[in-house]
Formats: sequence, C-alpha cells, structure tokens
Amino acid sequence: MTRSVDSMPTPGEANAVRLLVVEDHPLFRDALVGVVATAFPNAEVFQAISIDGALDILASKGSVDVILLDLSMPGTTGLLGAFRVRVAAPKSALVIVSAYDSARVVRCAMALGISGYIPKSTPKTELVQSIRAILEGEVYFPKRFQGNVVTRSASGEIHDLLRQLSRLTSQQLRVLDMICRGLQNKHIAYELDITVTTVKVHVTEVLRKLGVRSRTNAIIKVAGLDLTRSERSEPGAARASGRAMQS
Repeated sequence: MTRSVDSMPTPGEANAVRLLVVEDHPLFRDALVGVVATAFPNAEVFQAISIDGALDILASKGSVDVILLDLSMPGTTGLLGAFRVRVAAPKSALVIVSAYDSARVVRCAMALGISGYIPKSTPKTELVQSIRAILEGEVYFPKRFQGNVVTRSASGEIHDLLRQLSRLTSQQLRVLDMICRGLQNKHIAYELDITVTTVKVHVTEVLRKLGVRSRTNAIIKVAGLDLTRSERSEPGAARASGRAMQS
C-alpha cells in the first residue's frame, strides 16, 4: 500500500518493507510509486518532493529499507543533497534514480556508498528486479556499467570533498545547501528558525571545515558535486526521462 507521510503502520505491519521515494517531478513520482506499490503490495511507501522533505520524513517516521532518490533535486547542488540523505539514514539502502546515466556520473555517485543506480529509462520489470536485489543486500547497476566502468574510482577531488563534508553536522550541511542557493544569513535564520548570530557561527564552521575563506569559494567548491551540469544540454537525458517506466 502507498502511505501518505502522515500515516503510521499498524502493529501487524511492523515488519513490512519501507521505502522512501524522493522525486520532485509529479508524473515520474506517481509512476515510480505505482510500480513499487504494485510489486510490493504490503510495503509502506513514503514520498518526498525535496531533500528537506525527505529528511523530515526520516526524522519523523524512522528508518526505511530503501531510499529511491532523484539525483537532480531542486534546492540543492548535485550530490550534496544525496550526501545529506546518506548522513541522515546511514543504514538505509540509498539508490539513485536518474535521467543521467553516463559512466562519470555513476562513478561519482558510487563514492557515496550507494546500493544502486537506476536510470529513469529502466523498464518496469527490470526496475522491480533491481529493487528486489537491493532488498536482499545486493548492489545494483545496469549491465552496461558492470565491469571496468563501475570499478574505476571517482576523481580524487570528489572523494576529498566528500571527506570534508563528512566533518559537517547535519545542520551545517543544511546551511551549506542554503549558501549554495544564494540565501543570506537573515534568510537562513528565518528558514531554520534560529538567530542570525547562530547562522554566522554555522557559516564560520562550514568555511573552516571546507578550507575556504568566503561563501563564494564554498559555492565554487561545492559546484564540483553538480555532476550533471555538463550533461543537461544533451538530448539523451531528456529522452531518457520520457521513456521512464516502460513496460
């Protein structure tokens, strides 16, 4: 069954599979939720349309077995949003579901320790098979990425940046995301319901831990996590989204 974020499982459903779908595009989100609900009729399926929404669900509903996350979520910079979810749910199987499926993007996403990477063009049958495999503890990637393409490491720059991000608290990561969106301290304070002084403390720590001197430098550094930036103009990605959930 598909549950709204406000519903809670009954005692008899305590061992049901729990999945969280994080996708802002309503048509694809509905399609993905429909496939999951049909294949796993007893599953609890939660939905979020933003990274912050996903984190709110994880905080209020507890751990989930699998998180299906779109790599290109609004309000965040590429892998930064996925990293925040990874930090919030380290025991959940994090699976990237994306219209972008170049070897470079897949390799960099793997640096997060994800359990799978599923292109949006994946047929329904294969999608279900991949989720089943992940629930059984396997790591899933499309066949064309198996072998040397996947085993090659992401760039050292990505690994170094993720290592630095791991030093930030969850609140500092959220502040960093807001800095990258161009929000000033007073706006961050309003969004987080904290004082401007507290925001300044967070910003100072963010800059220190990233080894940069200014907000602009932080934005430039984190831009390296925007893996799909150079591929957005390619027509293949748009076609892939349109072919998603084929029979």
